Amino acid sequence: MEYVKRARDFVCALLLCSLTVSGCALFGPSETVVLKQATAEQLTALLQEQAGEVRTIKGLFSAKITGGILPIGQRVQGTVFYQRPNAIRLRGFSAVGSEIFEFVQIEDQFKLRLPTMGREVTGRPSEADQLGKLTRPFQLSVWAMSGITGTQAVGPQEQVRVSEDGTRYRLDVLTAAGPNGAAPFVSRRIWFDRRNLLVVQEERLTPTGEIEATMQFDDYRAVGAAPELTPTSNGQSPAGEKRIMRPFAIRMTDGQGSGSLQVTFHELVPNEPIKPGELGRV
Repeated sequence: MEYVKRARDFVCALLLCSLTVSGCALFGPSETVVLKQATAEQLTALLQEQAGEVRTIKGLFSAKITGGILPIGQRVQGTVFYQRPNAIRLRGFSAVGSEIFEFVQIEDQFKLRLPTMGREVTGRPSEADQLGKLTRPFQLSVWAMSGITGTQAVGPQEQVRVSEDGTRYRLDVLTAAGPNGAAPFVSRRIWFDRRNLLVVQEERLTPTGEIEATMQFDDYRAVGAAPELTPTSNGQSPAGEKRIMRPFAIRMTDGQGSGSLQVTFHELVPNEPIKPGELGRV
């Protein structure tokens, strides 16, 4: 019995030592996440600022396609060229380097070329639905690319309202339904991470409230060279150096149930001159 008592006392002593050493981890204050505060006007201004950070962008990406959203296979390697305000070119290649598609949109005209299918379609973005099922997925892909080009800013005739959604802000963008005096409808919902106020999700909606597409943005990284800062009057560099942040992972889900597109960027180069040939033509 004496031996059992000594063993029990020894175990209790070990437990007490363990609790003493790890007491900070067990009972110390947990790390708190600091959430930023912002108004609807500040979030609207932030969208304008983030979109204006990029004049041009070049990117290399790979895409995983599910649900038959694109008629070009399940995995694609691609390039994107973008020039503000409204010129974008997407090209996709197979694993062996053969071209699968080219989509060019400049102002209010676009061209879709599918070499493997011997098809080419041209028109206006507003006519995409009338030009066949081939064009819609590529128009949705352009929305997905807003993650790197900058989420569309709020227009001068649009209204906004903001609400807290857990650790996020949700900004509803209301667009006039038409000239007949109908009430504005929510055309977009934009979620901001309140830790850094970066856009992490966007939904596009129809006038009847149906979701056209959902884009999710993740894996934000700084792109481009760090800005050269002018020293202050006391000879020290100013604090708060601002970098261009862009998501390297984007997931776009078709609201009509056609499938999803998951894009992973391998390289993003902002604000370098783009040659005319790199943007293609319509």
